[in-house]
Amino acid sequence: MSDKPWGGVFSEATDRRVEKFTESVSFDRRLYAHDIRCSAAHAQMLAKVGLITDDECHQIVQALDDVRQQIEQGHFAFSVELEDVHMHIERALVDRLGDVGRKLHTARSRNDQVSTDLRLWVRDAIDQIDAALAAVQRAWVVRSAGDREVILAGYTHLRRAQPVLAPHYWLAYCEKFQRDRERLADCRRRTNVLSLGTAALAGTTLPIDRQEVADRLQFDGLAGNSLDASSDRDFIIEFAFVLALVAEHLSAWAEEWILWSTTEFDFLRLPQAFCTGSSIMPQKINPDVLELIRGKTARVIGNLTRLLVLVKGLPLAYNRDLQEDKEPLFDSFDTVLACLELAAPLIEQAQLNRTAIAARLEEGFLDATTLMEYLIRRGRPQRTAHDLVGNLVRAASERGVPLAQLSLEELRQCDPDLDESVYQVLGTQNAVAAFVSFGSTAPAEVDKQLERWRQKLGIPGNDQIEPAETAQDKLGL
Repeated sequence: MSDKPWGGVFSEATDRRVEKFTESVSFDRRLYAHDIRCSAAHAQMLAKVGLITDDECHQIVQALDDVRQQIEQGHFAFSVELEDVHMHIERALVDRLGDVGRKLHTARSRNDQVSTDLRLWVRDAIDQIDAALAAVQRAWVVRSAGDREVILAGYTHLRRAQPVLAPHYWLAYCEKFQRDRERLADCRRRTNVLSLGTAALAGTTLPIDRQEVADRLQFDGLAGNSLDASSDRDFIIEFAFVLALVAEHLSAWAEEWILWSTTEFDFLRLPQAFCTGSSIMPQKINPDVLELIRGKTARVIGNLTRLLVLVKGLPLAYNRDLQEDKEPLFDSFDTVLACLELAAPLIEQAQLNRTAIAARLEEGFLDATTLMEYLIRRGRPQRTAHDLVGNLVRAASERGVPLAQLSLEELRQCDPDLDESVYQVLGTQNAVAAFVSFGSTAPAEVDKQLERWRQKLGIPGNDQIEPAETAQDKLGL
């Protein structure tokens, strides 16, 4: 059993079917760089505390670098007999260095080794996802400046509700992705804890210096309980949850833009470079990228569920079940990163169909709520004002005209006190200008939001925009 680092107690060879069933190197080989980095730091610590010599440490670190280059150049042979990436790298060291290579595993177990490798990998993955999210946010902010004057219909229940500026729509997604970035930062804090040195489950009797390794690997702290550290996969599940929420936000955006790009809506023209056609219908330009972003969300959610179920009944310390944590983790990361990398250029290149949007902007009585609030400012109770405007909407619907086209006499049938000033809040342009609350779609508030995001994301601003005049300014309110 000399080919197995754990084989001393065994008198029978491992069944080939078991080797195939238990191997993980087919997917965990992507941890090679993190395993090598972890091993080098461990060797340097062993030398510092006197468990190996400085010369042995130098040989190990040099051999680890040689293995890394060999893997990156595609010249390293992987096989199921050696189970995982960790055993492959260790065997390569032994083949090169003999007993010096065998000393590397002093005061560590594969349990704390793989945990540390995963923490290093997740930390890097978090940073990549964060950078991709920031790129998507920048895409929204950049296009907001160009769409500043465009008014869109805002929807609830997929029914026209109130008018909003297009940048208000775009910056709403910046807010969602910012919360995702904050969750990533919080997850990174809990991930960035060194588990190496907790060994199999109880620690070690050897005089190691865990803080030395933490400093070399840029961990913020040390895992405080060896039993917990060998079994903890909370950081993986938390990362998978954040990835699932990112995917949910991408899916909601994709669904909206799929709808907006239909002939029925005709609000949006998608770049053809991000669409595909039909093999039988020559006229089709299909939003396949957006549909796949929406569809791939299912696998990311499924991966989170898979991880939650994986650990739900595990007793303390390491269990081989945990080998199954890597494939869903890697898949969620790969999927979300690919979606984000396509989202940013798609956001930048899509074009609003301003003519179609403007042609239908007065449909749906988007100014009804603004009229109600105008009546409230004039002293009407909210419920009374709601009923009065409802009556006006019914009258306008029967005539087939927007509220702004009702005569003053018609308006006064519902409220005799109305005067010409009412027209300053009717129509979508006036309705948008009437907003004043913080965080609203008021032009001045949207400009503030846009400037805040420019500063946060380091995007150069345009010349200072003069504050828009609101309906309240016009009315002296």
